[in-house]
Amino acid sequence: MKNIYLDNAATTQILPEVITEITQSMETVYGNPSSTHQVGRKAKSLVETARKKIAKHFNATSSEIVFTAGGSEADNLILRNAVVNLNIETIISSRIEHHAVLHTLDSLQKEFNTTILWVDLDENGAIDYSHLEKLLQNNSKALVSLMYINNEIGTILNVKKVSDLCIENGALFHSDAVQAVGHYNLNVAEVPIDFFAASAHKFHGPKGVGFAYIKKGFGIVPILHGGEQERGARAGTENVHSILGMEKALEIAHSSLIEDANYIKDLKKYFILSLRKNFKNIVFNGDSDKELVSSYIILNVRFPKEYSMLLFSLDLKGIAVSGGSACQSGSNKGSHVLNAILNEEEAKKTSVRFSFSKLNIKEDIDEVILVLKGLIV
Repeated sequence: MKNIYLDNAATTQILPEVITEITQSMETVYGNPSSTHQVGRKAKSLVETARKKIAKHFNATSSEIVFTAGGSEADNLILRNAVVNLNIETIISSRIEHHAVLHTLDSLQKEFNTTILWVDLDENGAIDYSHLEKLLQNNSKALVSLMYINNEIGTILNVKKVSDLCIENGALFHSDAVQAVGHYNLNVAEVPIDFFAASAHKFHGPKGVGFAYIKKGFGIVPILHGGEQERGARAGTENVHSILGMEKALEIAHSSLIEDANYIKDLKKYFILSLRKNFKNIVFNGDSDKELVSSYIILNVRFPKEYSMLLFSLDLKGIAVSGGSACQSGSNKGSHVLNAILNEEEAKKTSVRFSFSKLNIKEDIDEVILVLKGLIV
């Protein structure tokens, strides 16, 4: 049985070139970057070179990149720092953010009495920018935290519009860009963002490593205390091998960004056409079938009724995907994203997130359609 992996929004397969980079560094770079001797200085030099290369992809400076254990830690570091160190009193966000943001906001509200305001969403999960503007006009010392691309329905934020609104109203702007980095161009000189989070395993790099972009001029209070690593922003010996692997993965991603995007877009279009041809009354959650407003990687499909064993059955056939309803997730609450944008009846129907990468081929799509035809009756 062939395994077909269509859950790339959850994680991506690490590329052979990245594995080579990591294993070679593990063989030759064993020093602690904080050590002053030659072996330590070699590790430090490689880490700082990787930092400079990563920063360059975003038109940022190396001092604005803080290495973390992934996107969740980066979100936590940024949001907590905004409240503790930058005197942010109000955070404006949405109810369909990643839990790395939502749970952090809940914690900040309880610990510091931070005011959390929720911007309105339309039925497809898009931000109501007029409402956002109103919230900004009525609240000082505010930070907006909105994800660049929603990880479940693929809705793309108009980052430029949000950035402009924040600048006009003197607010700070943070974006969980985990689903965007390595797939879209982020230029902080052209579209100012004060903070964003990234995770290597979303662009064919290793797990357990990521970074926070923190705009120059903002001091940082660490959430992990210990040594003075990362210029005092994040204690703990740097994960040298994974940092080098992340830099390699990002280099590969940016070297073929347009070509890879076009290839994956064609796969997604082919899948959409195949679904429409073979199944009646399917709906695409969050406008995930529309190219200009949704990530080319993510397609969230809502079937006309509940198929309680669909994900399990697909898994038995070697097809890896993610679910979006209660019966799929194993949670009585289901997907917080779909629950926020769908009525109760529609949210109960089976939704499946398919997410693609450059490693998928059209034959994968054909096989998935064939299997689905045997399961959807």
